[in-house]
Amino acid sequence: MAIITLTTDFGEKDHSSGAVKGAIYSELRDVTVVDISHSVAPFSIPEAAYIIQSAYSSFPKGTIHIIGIDSELNIENKHIAVKLDGHYFICANNGIMSMICAEIAPEQIVEINIHDRIESSFPVLDVFVKVACHIARGGTLDVIGKRIEQIKPITEIKPHVNEEQSQIIGSIIYIDNYGNVISNIKQSFFEAIQKGRPFIISARNHKLKAIHSKYSDIINFDTPESERNDEGRALVVFNSSSYLEIAIYKSNTVTVGGASTLMGLKLRDTVTVNFIE
Repeated sequence: MAIITLTTDFGEKDHSSGAVKGAIYSELRDVTVVDISHSVAPFSIPEAAYIIQSAYSSFPKGTIHIIGIDSELNIENKHIAVKLDGHYFICANNGIMSMICAEIAPEQIVEINIHDRIESSFPVLDVFVKVACHIARGGTLDVIGKRIEQIKPITEIKPHVNEEQSQIIGSIIYIDNYGNVISNIKQSFFEAIQKGRPFIISARNHKLKAIHSKYSDIINFDTPESERNDEGRALVVFNSSSYLEIAIYKSNTVTVGGASTLMGLKLRDTVTVNFIE
């Protein structure tokens, strides 16, 4: 049975995500449709890129991923289908695939060219669903598009390193449900520049000097539980997707707050790592 996932900025209030699911089931009854997220910030390409990269590999090979972010067709925003790591991705060529393609080379990329057969003001519903169902039936990418060699890059995905290799300048690309802020600095990239040196991580006027393996590492379990004051403490981890994350221990955006609110951090804010010689 084919699996089709949906990642969009449609939200839950409007009809859009439900209509896309209905269109898939109208074409294919024997299919599983999985929502990855419909709460991507509107038109946020880095956020969508982070979510799909973090989620896709948990699905079996052959899964088809529809990404509905900034998908209106125009001369600068073509539609593509990508086969990569045994998965299929259908999206606009607006940089969403940059994060995944930076680490894994695509097996095939096609620029979708079936638009002359479909009139649409809602391409995710009318075009992306058609392509996804074609693939789910065993169809090839060459039937729905022409091969291209490259996708559009986005510069926000990659952190920068100074010439002296003493500083990484990254940025916040995602804020999760707990208010934790995720940077674009991957663990492998960090360690390649670090070379064992101590460091200071700075975000606004906050400075942190340690990276923990897990959130609870900040707890001193030798201290009686009644005497601890750990909730609300800031920490840094490499999260399950191997990105550098600034968090608040047991954060709750409704009560104690999260790193985003307590530390005044927002999307695209700078996260700097200075290495100490």
